[in-house]
Amino acid sequence: MPALSQTDPSSFSNPEDVLVEHIHLDLTVCFTKHTLSGSVQLKLKRVKPEAEFVVLDTRGITVTSVVDLESAEKLQYTLAEKVAVFGSKLTIRLTNRKTEHTIEITYETSPECSALQWLRPEQTAGKRQPYLFSQCEAIHCRSMIPCQDTPSVKAPYTAKIKAPSVVKVLMSALLEGSEKTEDGQMVHSFRQNQPMPSYLIAIVAGDIVSKEIGPRSKVWTEPELIEAAAYEFAETESMLQAGEGLLGPYVWGHYDLLVLPPSFPYGGMENPCLTFVTPTLLAGDRSLADVVAHEIAHSWTGNLVTNASWSDFWLNEGFTVFVERKIVSRLKDSEVYRQFLASRGWRILTETIKQLGAENKFTCLVPDMLGVDPDESFSSVPYEKGQAFLFYLEQLLGGPEVFEKYLRAYIDKFKGKSVTTADWKAFLLEYFNTEEDAGKLATVDWQGWMYEPGMPPQKPVYDTSLAENCEELRNRWLGLSDDQLTQFTLSDIEDFQPMQIEQFLSGFADHDPISCAKVKHMGEVYKLNTVTNAEIKFRWLQLCIQAQHEPIIDEALQFVSDQGRMKFVQPVYRDLYKWSASRQRAKDNFLAHRNEMHNITVAKLEKILDVKK
Repeated sequence: MPALSQTDPSSFSNPEDVLVEHIHLDLTVCFTKHTLSGSVQLKLKRVKPEAEFVVLDTRGITVTSVVDLESAEKLQYTLAEKVAVFGSKLTIRLTNRKTEHTIEITYETSPECSALQWLRPEQTAGKRQPYLFSQCEAIHCRSMIPCQDTPSVKAPYTAKIKAPSVVKVLMSALLEGSEKTEDGQMVHSFRQNQPMPSYLIAIVAGDIVSKEIGPRSKVWTEPELIEAAAYEFAETESMLQAGEGLLGPYVWGHYDLLVLPPSFPYGGMENPCLTFVTPTLLAGDRSLADVVAHEIAHSWTGNLVTNASWSDFWLNEGFTVFVERKIVSRLKDSEVYRQFLASRGWRILTETIKQLGAENKFTCLVPDMLGVDPDESFSSVPYEKGQAFLFYLEQLLGGPEVFEKYLRAYIDKFKGKSVTTADWKAFLLEYFNTEEDAGKLATVDWQGWMYEPGMPPQKPVYDTSLAENCEELRNRWLGLSDDQLTQFTLSDIEDFQPMQIEQFLSGFADHDPISCAKVKHMGEVYKLNTVTNAEIKFRWLQLCIQAQHEPIIDEALQFVSDQGRMKFVQPVYRDLYKWSASRQRAKDNFLAHRNEMHNITVAKLEKILDVKK
């Protein structure tokens, strides 16, 4: 196996020898062939004077030439054999000894490019035009662009994208202009001046329109969804301002949102200037718009200050969840609500570790990623264990007022850079440097928090008043017999926040399954069978499957067919597979809808359902 990077076990690249400082793309979108073709220009800086080669990451890409743009000389290159998920190492010999020069690689992506999903018109809401969108996190950019595909390398980029005139093209950059070509297509020009890692390069092309939702924000989606999306995300500017109040100026210019087709596998993706979000957020009552607060927080924690490798992913997601909940609590003017969200996160962490197994290495906050596909390590652990660690440190070191000053200093210290967990810890100890603080930090079980699997060594102290209301109602349902159910009414939950309803439902997983009579009555009296909030619906389906309430099977299969968000489809398919009455139907349903799903989702479900590729 070719050697992986010295700094990132998920990359072949050698930025410690030769560093990519700027990327320019000149690509054509072909919906017929399902390819991007053209060239990428890479501005290189020779870090070590003696370096002879630049090493790039690729996967499934066909390279036809490599040229030194200054001398017009064709450069020798070697594309190694593919290595599992990591792709093929592209080694290019540099002939001149200058410190800086630019190379151009002419190439074409594969129709199976893992970064890209191509949708037929009938797979979209309007059913008029084909649709393309990318998802480069974690190591999929290499299937779209030959690059140093590691978060330790950050570079600005520009692009010229040629596509049919019937589709709108956007990227994770600012649109500078569009021109019609002689063949009737359009060339769109983009510029991203802020240095950013390769996994944040994004493209979308489809039948999409926009509507302003703030002084620096638009929402983009298919025409059929634009009004619903504009209503749902009307609080975006308030969230941006709350983020700036915590962490400093928003440096990316515009903050637009794109509501993608249902196959998008995540809740959101924090692509700069253009956050991608799932249509499952369109609840109709803004109850799920908090996900936007998470993606906005990424503008500082993740995009501005980035994890140096995928072992340090918690520096991206743990920090972002921590900041997200501060933003939400400011908008609600409720610290109690932030603490409720944090305690709910602890519950999610507990569920995840129980499902993965307490000895699973991916339950470590900083896992060993050598030889590991980063997608395989994806779970709520870096999000919720990381958030809990920061919450614990905040309480230990003096509370929010003290810790928020540190957060601002952390962003100022590392903005524009990629950091390791060791960098983070060193700065924390440097910032909290009084004798009193040193004494407090000496009590932290650093090894247990960061490098041991399973639950954290300490649990932060959370205000549980909102959670107690959920638990009290749940205990009433658990304690009464089937012939006593008439005492439950809709008024039981009328004062609950949507998150409290979700918490109420999720807690049943800790107990023996309740009866089918109870779930039937609960669905009727609380109107759960018609709920539009996807988070509540997901928990409701899980509760019904746990109770083996057979009428729910059809609804559960419809739920996982209507959208491809992995947070929902993986657990529901897993639960259906465990139940003998629904096992074969779950497998059949997956096979029937497999071609509509994102390849990341398909790979996960093939393992859950024991389906061969």
